[in-house]
Amino acid sequence: MTILNLVSSNNPILKTPTQEFDFANPPMDPAQLVKDLAETMIDKKGLGLSANQCGIPYRVFVINGNPIQGCFNPKIVNASEDIISLDEGCLSYPGLILKVKRPKNIRVRYTMANGQTVTHKFEGLTARCFLHEYDHLQGIVHLTKASLYHREKALKNQKIYNRILERSA
Repeated sequence: MTILNLVSSNNPILKTPTQEFDFANPPMDPAQLVKDLAETMIDKKGLGLSANQCGIPYRVFVINGNPIQGCFNPKIVNASEDIISLDEGCLSYPGLILKVKRPKNIRVRYTMANGQTVTHKFEGLTARCFLHEYDHLQGIVHLTKASLYHREKALKNQKIYNRILERSA
C-alpha cells in the first residue's frame, strides 16, 4: 500500500495547470498511479484527489465512487445551466469549507488507466467532485471559486478549526 504525501497549500503546483498524461510514452504506470491516488484519497478521507495535490504534474485524478474512477486527461463536454451552491472542502486546505456554485449535471470524457476513452454523465455530488478535481488540474483551487464574503467567513472558521485541532492533539 502506497500513501502519497500531500503538498502544502502554498505549493505553486496547486496553482499551475497540469500536463497531459501521454499514454504513448507514459511517464509512470497509469494503473499504479490510480491505485496510489485512490489509497491516498481513502486514507485522507477525501471524495477526490488530483495528482498535483501529491506533487505529480499530470492531468489525472480519482473520484470516490463504486468503483473509484481514475480520470486521465479529462474534458467537460457539456454542463447543465442548473447551478447549485453547496459547501466544499479540499484535502489541500484542511478545515476550509466554502460555498461554491457548480452545475448540477455534467457530461465528461476522460481516459481510464487502461487507455480506453469513455464518456459519462455525472450529477449531484459526483459531478461536483469531478469538477472540483478538474479545477485542480487547471491550477484552480476552490478558495478562488467562492465570493469574498464566503472566503473571509471560511478563513475565520478554518482558524477556529485549527485551534480546536491543536487543543485536542
